Amino acid sequence: MNLPIPNERPPLAGIKLIILTVAVAMATFMQVIDATIANVAVPTIAGNLGASYSQGTWVITTYGVANAIALPLSGRLGQRFGEVRLFNLSAALFALTSLACGLATNLNFLIVCRVLQGALGAPIMPLAQTLLMNNYPRRLQMLAIGLWATTVSVAPVIGPIMGGYISDNYHWGWIFLINVPIGAVVVILSHLVLSDRETKLSRPRWSAISFSLLVLGVGSLQLFLDRGRELDWFNSPQIVTLAVLAVVGITLLLIWESRNPEPLLDLSVFRSRNFSVGLGLIGLGMMLYLGMVVLLPLMLQRNFGFTATWAGIATSPVGLLPILAGPIIGRFGSKFDQRYLISFGFAVFLLLSLYRSNFAPQADLWFVFGPQIVLGAGIACFFVPITSLSFIGMAPDKVASAAGLFNCVRTLFGAIGASAVTTIWERREALHHARLAGHIDPFNPQALETLNTLTNLGMSQEQAAGFVARQITNQGFILAGAEFFKLCAICYAFMIALTWLAKPFRAASILGKD
Repeated sequence: MNLPIPNERPPLAGIKLIILTVAVAMATFMQVIDATIANVAVPTIAGNLGASYSQGTWVITTYGVANAIALPLSGRLGQRFGEVRLFNLSAALFALTSLACGLATNLNFLIVCRVLQGALGAPIMPLAQTLLMNNYPRRLQMLAIGLWATTVSVAPVIGPIMGGYISDNYHWGWIFLINVPIGAVVVILSHLVLSDRETKLSRPRWSAISFSLLVLGVGSLQLFLDRGRELDWFNSPQIVTLAVLAVVGITLLLIWESRNPEPLLDLSVFRSRNFSVGLGLIGLGMMLYLGMVVLLPLMLQRNFGFTATWAGIATSPVGLLPILAGPIIGRFGSKFDQRYLISFGFAVFLLLSLYRSNFAPQADLWFVFGPQIVLGAGIACFFVPITSLSFIGMAPDKVASAAGLFNCVRTLFGAIGASAVTTIWERREALHHARLAGHIDPFNPQALETLNTLTNLGMSQEQAAGFVARQITNQGFILAGAEFFKLCAICYAFMIALTWLAKPFRAASILGKD
């Protein structure tokens, strides 16, 4: 099989390089934000289309399943159709299916459109990464990675805020319709600078067995993650079945692909120790990060009296430093061993996790707002250097396949964190609730004193008991959240150690000079 080789034209420079960067950043932002922007609008969408909330969640689930299945195929499809052509086609089709989603008048049609949107838009992310690396001067490739990674890390935070604002003030369809002009601009700009830089094509064999196992394993895993909480996880036969199918499908896929002379997934990229370590770091990192992204606004609203708007404002500063520092780290981070930057980023996550494990019932806006700004430094030193560690030095014809796997793991592990955290939080609250409620009995002087104080303030016995029960529930959730953040701190300590399994190098020593 003849693999495509990167075109041998010199790297882009000047205005063309700027145009490419803008196009890729817009495409990446559009695709990443769409995975989270609809989450907060599900009740509005379901109500408007005459469906239940449970039915409305399929708007999220079907997109995630289709996207997760299609992501690993990006490398093979890029070989078949050309990376530039596939990128432009994916951006155009993503915009077109977004238009269809925004104009949908019934839930079934919307779900079909979301499936197409997730599948057809999946190549955007890995190919955006590939096109940047293959068209930037080698000495600036770290900057390219920094710009791409900054967009990826900030978009999931902005998505729910935008989704909530649009659904509260406009028709929910605009959540999808805003992609249409963005997609059109991406295609135009990309065509202007990349039309004559297409990669060479090949005709790799398509394995029906590989594709079937991919659909079975990855599709079952994504459904397991999306539906698990609603169906009470392993108490549901459907969830147990999905878990078994996911394990069997992925295991058979890896075995088959390792012996297939023309694999659908290029597993040879795992021969790179740094790619394997980077994949583990990005998977665990995104699992914990998105778990925090989901849990923190929930805690603020449920336990500290924040409205949805103020919860969004309190958590939004996390994007400030990545936007400012990401490109800087990308430009000058090549002068340092990437492992130091990654370790610093995880150390920031670790310290802030310990800080947040001390939530008190009276925590205010500044208790959250300030640390969110600092957290941005951790994100900037997390995503950019890990991506650099994983890809710098990789053969250009391997980048698209590796990027597909990289983004698939990022997506799946992020879904694990987002799905599991609320279940863990609620179950730990139930345990704490039972323990705390056990202290409320007629023989506990403090309990009697509290109830008497409340009745002396004018409450009836029933009102006083209800007030105490609500306080116990609130305290149970706070204790459960504290446990989650302590667990995060332990995991970040492990990830710092894992980082040092990678080979030592400065990106500059790999990139060389043009």
